[in-house]
Amino acid sequence: LWSTAKTVGALLDEQDVDVKEHDQIDPAIDTDISKDMKINIQPAFQVTVNDGGKQKKIWTTSTTVADFLKQQKMSIKDEDKIKPALDAKLTKGKADITITRIEKVTDVVEEKIAFDVKKQEDASLEKGKEKVVQKGKEGKLKKHFEVVKENGKEVSRELIKEETAEQSKDKVIAVGTKQSSPKVEKVSASGDSKTVVSRSNESTGKVMTVSSTAYTASCSGCSGHTATGVNLKNNPNAKVIAVDPNVIPLGSKVHVEGYGYAIAADTGSAIKGNKIDVFFPEKSSAYRWGNKTVKIKILN
Repeated sequence: LWSTAKTVGALLDEQDVDVKEHDQIDPAIDTDISKDMKINIQPAFQVTVNDGGKQKKIWTTSTTVADFLKQQKMSIKDEDKIKPALDAKLTKGKADITITRIEKVTDVVEEKIAFDVKKQEDASLEKGKEKVVQKGKEGKLKKHFEVVKENGKEVSRELIKEETAEQSKDKVIAVGTKQSSPKVEKVSASGDSKTVVSRSNESTGKVMTVSSTAYTASCSGCSGHTATGVNLKNNPNAKVIAVDPNVIPLGSKVHVEGYGYAIAADTGSAIKGNKIDVFFPEKSSAYRWGNKTVKIKILN
C-alpha cells in the first residue's frame, strides 16, 4: 500500500481495515509508519473453556491449545485431563476446550471391631449361675482409601491399608459348676426326729443347635424396625435375633453361643426352621460372623 499516514492506526483507518478490540496488531497502532513496513493482523476469536465444570468464554489469537493455556496462564497438573490434546489447532468455530481437574486424596474411615464373648467354668459359683468377670470392649479398625475425584466428585475408591487402632477386649463370663448343697431341716414330732432334705431347683432351658447368619439395619430397603417394633437404628447396641416363630416364640429370652444374651424380636423370609439371624450395628461385624452353626438356649 502507498500511504501518507503517520501511524499504523491512521493507516488502518485510511484503508478501512476492520480491526476488533481483541485482534492482535504488530506493530502497535501508535507506531510511526516507515518505508517498507510490514503490518501483521491476527483476528481474535472466542474459545469456550469448561474448567472443572465451570464454563467461560475467552477471546484469543492463540493457534493451539497449549499456546492458549500458556497465554491465559492457566495452571495444569500432570493428572488433569485436557480435551482436545495440547497440540490440537484452535480455529474460529472449533475452539472448545474441556479441562477435567483430577484430585487424589487419602480418606481414613474408622470402624468398630466387635468383641468376643468367652465363658469359663467357675467351681466357686453355683451351677446354673453366671457372672461377668470382664466387660467386653469394642476395638477400632482404621481403613485407608485412595480416593480419586474428578471436578470435586468422587469417581473411584480403593482400599490401600488397614490398621488396628485399638484392640477389642473379650467379654469373660464365669459359669458356675458348683453343685448346690441340700438343705437339711430337723423336725421333731411326738418325740421322734426326722430329717427333711430339700434341693434347690436347677435352671432349665431348651438347648438346640441352629445354623446362623448375621444382618444389620443399614441394608438397602431395610426399615430398621423389627417384627416386634424394635427400632434398631435408634438402638444400635440392642441384642436381637431373627427367628422362625414356629420354632422359637417371639419375645423369648435366649443365649446364643458366641453372641450372648438376646431377645427373639425379629423374623425374616429366609429364617425358617432351625435357623437364626443375629443383629450387629456394623456391617464389618456381620461379615465377620458369617455363616456358622451355634448352640442356642431358650431361657423362657
